[in-house]
Amino acid sequence: MERDTKTLTIDRIREAFRRGELSSTELVQAYLATIEKENASLNAYLEVFDDVLYEAGEADKKIKSGGDGKLLGVPIAVKDNILIKGKRAGAASKILEGYRASYDATAIARLKAEGAIFIGRTNMDEFAMGGSNENSAYGPVRNPHDHARVSGGSSGGSAAAVAMGSATAAIGSDTGGSVRQPASYCGVVGLKPTYGAVSRYGLIAMGSSLDQIGLLTRSVKDAEILFDVIRGSDALDNTTSLRAASDGRVPMTIGIPGDLVSETGLDPIVFKNFNESVKKLEELGYKTKDIKLPHAKFALAMYYIIMPAEASSNLARFDGVKYGLHKDGGNGLLSDYLETRSAGFGKEVKRRILIGNYILSAGYYDAYYNKANMAREMLRKDFRTAFQEVDLILTPTAPTPAFVIGEKDNDPLSMYLEDIFTVTANLAGVPALSVPFGTKEVGGKKLPLGIQFAAPWNREEHLFEVGKRFNNE
Repeated sequence: MERDTKTLTIDRIREAFRRGELSSTELVQAYLATIEKENASLNAYLEVFDDVLYEAGEADKKIKSGGDGKLLGVPIAVKDNILIKGKRAGAASKILEGYRASYDATAIARLKAEGAIFIGRTNMDEFAMGGSNENSAYGPVRNPHDHARVSGGSSGGSAAAVAMGSATAAIGSDTGGSVRQPASYCGVVGLKPTYGAVSRYGLIAMGSSLDQIGLLTRSVKDAEILFDVIRGSDALDNTTSLRAASDGRVPMTIGIPGDLVSETGLDPIVFKNFNESVKKLEELGYKTKDIKLPHAKFALAMYYIIMPAEASSNLARFDGVKYGLHKDGGNGLLSDYLETRSAGFGKEVKRRILIGNYILSAGYYDAYYNKANMAREMLRKDFRTAFQEVDLILTPTAPTPAFVIGEKDNDPLSMYLEDIFTVTANLAGVPALSVPFGTKEVGGKKLPLGIQFAAPWNREEHLFEVGKRFNNE
């Protein structure tokens, strides 16, 4: 069997295992060879686990003896903010350097139960704060399609790992587009499930009402397989819900929010590519309909109030007392806190903590945080109204292709604008899927582009159905 690690999907791997044409050990060795060749320049992995070949060998024994498991022997990469018992996890931050997880995240436990093995932990924006993967304490992740450009964030390491052919799939987290935007930049599939469809237990929190564990894969079918494994209610996370039964509906009408998707502010090639995706959907037999999302234009403002407020609260627990980095301030406990947090947190994390503390301070809580949550409910109502008329909503995933590393360093607002199409799904809690479609050629390099489908709450099956047809699967 050919060993093109950039094209192998879960179904093809399982079939090759069954026929004896490939072993998990051989597959892991191929991935390790790719990592050895590519990771020094891309910086996608922070660590390759030293027991991965042993785990692959154990999986091969189970396969030969007729062992079962939807993912038996399939190697998956894991974002550095998702806990695997006994493994280091640091959210790409110096403040958690050396920390080892004492338990498995629920998503990890469910993947393990189906036989998945974990190849390593991937780089990310520190505490998932960023849209370019330039905010890691361990350096930026570079785009496999052009090493001068960003991979996207915050799950840029996971996206790059899949795109460069060093893992079958990767698990990440999505707070405002952190799975879908890097998927678009790196030319892979990215899924953000419905809020509560996947347990957040064992995910290092940034914005608790926005965070959702998501998936980066080579195909929509692979995303569907993995989602079916990790989804479902969890007694350890009371925001999760029971698996929703299929509504039996065949999605046929695609909504186009013309007030949000316009030529203004979009890269011209992205706008042209989006219109071509609409045409392709119509050729596949889908109807398209113009819809309104009146409050979507305020989504970034809502997000950059709610997210820093929740992040500042969540990150208050990192003080260097029980785990991670500890700095002696030399003048009592408070000075230890100040010294540890000053040394342990990076620039973007400090910026968002400061913003969050300001938003939550006396006199500003009602003026900012409460108003943002009121606006958020109006946005949810916009989606409920739209989904009475259409089955899915289509936008570009990002307004531009991957940009050059350092290009937006001195303009954080410009960086935040890269989330314009993705944050709405997190604020409303709806599921969304980014699928590769088209490229933009710059300097002889073809930069991937993506389009995004959003579905009603708990209707991931509609995303998979349309996504597979659109992606020619």
